[in-house]
Amino acid sequence: LVLSLAWLGPALGGEDKDEEVIEEEEKEKKEDEVLSDEIKEEDNVLVLHEHNFARALSEHQLLLVEFYAPWCGHCQQLAPAFAQAATELRNESSPARLGKVDATVQTALATEFGITSYPTLKLFRDGNRTHPLEYTGHKDSQSIVRWMQRRAGPSATLLQDTDTIAAFISSQDLVVIGFFKDLRGEAAQAFLEVAAEMVDMTFGVAEAAELFQAYGLSADTVCLFKKFDERQTNFPVEPARGLDTAELTRLLRVHSLQLVMEFTKETSNQIFSAKIPHHMLLFLNKSSPEQLSLQDAFREAASGFRGEVLFVVVDVTGHGADVLSFFGMTAADAPTLRLVKMENNRKYQMEQDNFSESAIRSFIQAVLDGRVKPHLLSAEPPEDWDTRPVKVLVGKTFEQVAFDETKNVFVKFYAPWCPHCQAMEAAWEELAERYKDREDIVIAEMDSTANELENITIHGYPTLHYFPAGPGRKMIEYKSTRDVETFSKFLENGGTLPEEPPVSEVRGQGTCPGPSPAPA
Repeated sequence: LVLSLAWLGPALGGEDKDEEVIEEEEKEKKEDEVLSDEIKEEDNVLVLHEHNFARALSEHQLLLVEFYAPWCGHCQQLAPAFAQAATELRNESSPARLGKVDATVQTALATEFGITSYPTLKLFRDGNRTHPLEYTGHKDSQSIVRWMQRRAGPSATLLQDTDTIAAFISSQDLVVIGFFKDLRGEAAQAFLEVAAEMVDMTFGVAEAAELFQAYGLSADTVCLFKKFDERQTNFPVEPARGLDTAELTRLLRVHSLQLVMEFTKETSNQIFSAKIPHHMLLFLNKSSPEQLSLQDAFREAASGFRGEVLFVVVDVTGHGADVLSFFGMTAADAPTLRLVKMENNRKYQMEQDNFSESAIRSFIQAVLDGRVKPHLLSAEPPEDWDTRPVKVLVGKTFEQVAFDETKNVFVKFYAPWCPHCQAMEAAWEELAERYKDREDIVIAEMDSTANELENITIHGYPTLHYFPAGPGRKMIEYKSTRDVETFSKFLENGGTLPEEPPVSEVRGQGTCPGPSPAPA
């Protein structure tokens, strides 16, 4: 713009202003804007910096601030939802407002609040600058709005009589009510903390003695009321231990789910956010009456494992079709059963599917007891897997190559759809070309969406591991910049670098989520 004005000025008959003078004026204008404590807005989001931050805290009782980097893809993805949430809160005259800080420019604020990744969201309450609260909700507009609303008003509705509480229970498919003798006591306050966090559930509190009696209670109890499965589930508060917020949150997540869930677009977030350690899956074709009938025994087997194993029905012709590749399956494999250990995505299957209640129970118990080995996916090795500079590994060939004591093996674990993997593909090929004549160095890659390893779990793409020559099964994870020269330096130094900045600190370099049927 400055150059354009400098060139066009004389032609338009304006003053022939020196280019340097124009640049200096523009610089002074920008500095004046930054030094001011005026708060500007973009799409109802407060634009914050070092000089107006204190003013924003003093003027807004609840302020949720996003610390972002302009180049960060996750920040760009969040921006429309964040703006929509800001607009909704402003339209309802909420005391809660949203703001944003460009942490790459406002480095003093980023340092003050310990910002190490983007985006980071922090809630500032009543002008308190020293103890902001981490945002714990989902990053869609409705979740942000509900999370802020719970902090702007009471997190639970006070229920004072039998008619009110009955109407409250019938108003939703699922509600949580805390019955406490003293609403100012520690247990009740802990309950309200849980209610503030679990914004996807509706919470109430009751203190009246007649309400304790009406629901068969004699001591402080949290009750989950549902219109499915067990209609009322009680979680008594132990006087000696008090109310553990983490444990109550876990119990509510577990028991809010149906005993057997169907995997759909609407339920997928519920299924994966429940943090139940194992998932037992029944894959079937819902258009087949014969296969649908298998659900009865599946449900009967589920009751003894609530909280430890979540039972899920997956329609291979519906939403479940999207997860079949994760299991190395096609729709023609239905009906079939799989058990997944969620901490490492290990999959287990029966030697031969048996859909009876007793067989399902026995199989699950055997897995839980460690008596069943995981079923590992492996593609077939391509015929030319070792003829090109980059060697192509699969599950079946990984051990013999990676742990060859005469070779230093550098492996890229990738997903074909991952843009970060695609971005480094040329560098990896060039690296392999550079070392193709070295007998002691192997550059390799493995598609981790089609191949699994028993003792190595891949959490994100790309993941780079170096397996040095020599005895033992050593493995070193590479976490530095993904370019040929740094790769080469790493190899020449035997799997080390003088300094290895974390991937998250390298501008524009990131990872895709690792193998999982969960929504990314």
